[in-house]
Amino acid sequence: MFSSVAHLARANPFNAPHLLLVQDGLTGPRSNPAGPPGPPRRSRNLAAAAVEEYSCEYGSMKFYALCGFGGVLSCGLTHTAVVPLDLVKCRMQVDPQKYKGIFNGFSVTLKEDGVRGLAKGWAPTFIGYSMQGLCKFGFYEVFKVLYSNMLGEENAYLWRTSLYLAASASAEFFADIALAPMEAAKVRIQTQPGYANTLRDAAPKMYKEEGLKAFYKGVAPLWMRQIPYTMMKFACFERTVEALYKFVVPKPRSECSKAEQLVVTFVAGYIAGVFCAIVSHPADSVVSVLNKEKGSSASQVLQRLGFKGVWKGLFARIIMIGTLTALQWFIYDSVKVYFRLPRPPPPEMPESLKKKLGLTQ
Repeated sequence: MFSSVAHLARANPFNAPHLLLVQDGLTGPRSNPAGPPGPPRRSRNLAAAAVEEYSCEYGSMKFYALCGFGGVLSCGLTHTAVVPLDLVKCRMQVDPQKYKGIFNGFSVTLKEDGVRGLAKGWAPTFIGYSMQGLCKFGFYEVFKVLYSNMLGEENAYLWRTSLYLAASASAEFFADIALAPMEAAKVRIQTQPGYANTLRDAAPKMYKEEGLKAFYKGVAPLWMRQIPYTMMKFACFERTVEALYKFVVPKPRSECSKAEQLVVTFVAGYIAGVFCAIVSHPADSVVSVLNKEKGSSASQVLQRLGFKGVWKGLFARIIMIGTLTALQWFIYDSVKVYFRLPRPPPPEMPESLKKKLGLTQ
């Protein structure tokens, strides 16, 4: 499968080295062997140098592996860093009478559990979201190549938002299967006082009480929460980056330094994160309550919470997810810069489509 994906990636319209070379005018017809060596030869040398600046080919196994590693770092580290805020948010969702707001939630938690109590659930958070990040970012790149080649160059440009949505939804489907067991353990540790303080205590206890079902009963609500979240995260980010370079940044991306490009990444990530938090919050409330209770179904929890109940803790989640998403994209893009991976520029209309639309002579 992956070998065929790598082959398709060479013709993929999102292939960064190819796009960059075409846009910079470094590719063109081969020079006549009988003619004198001149500018065409120089162009070929420049093109070779431009390709060699990357550590691997776009769509290669090494490319996907390093993208997956970037996902591990971006999701695992960031989610672990905001465990205290996540803990308070979850407690507000499952016990709104006791934890009346974000600041009250922190106050009550510190009073009852001390500073160490704010770190409850860090281990399943780190393990679970590292696995999720591996699948989320790694498979997104895979599906993006697959779907863009299925559509063809022109349709991939015209339907690029749908492409981002489809690729991210497909990746998140598998990412949530990897996340579900650790998410279930995390919520038990954070929201059930006295149940367990560590993953080592929680996992055997959950298995003894409910078997494997305890770890995967929340996977459907996770899909409800994470798939819309991830679709918004990737599609909004991609289109926001495109808009920032088009309307806000005063110079083309190719003229921006790596640091300037990473600032654009961070800003676009934060904007995407705010929308992500809003679209996924109702399902997040259901997951938090469902993993706390035994024997309840997602529909029963949703009916009991009602419209007002599912929006409890939204402000805390906007702060958390906005910061989280911005940092995740920043770390992921930084990993690509560090390992010299191909980083496609914002897509531009193919020349063939411009001719069809009468935009060129």
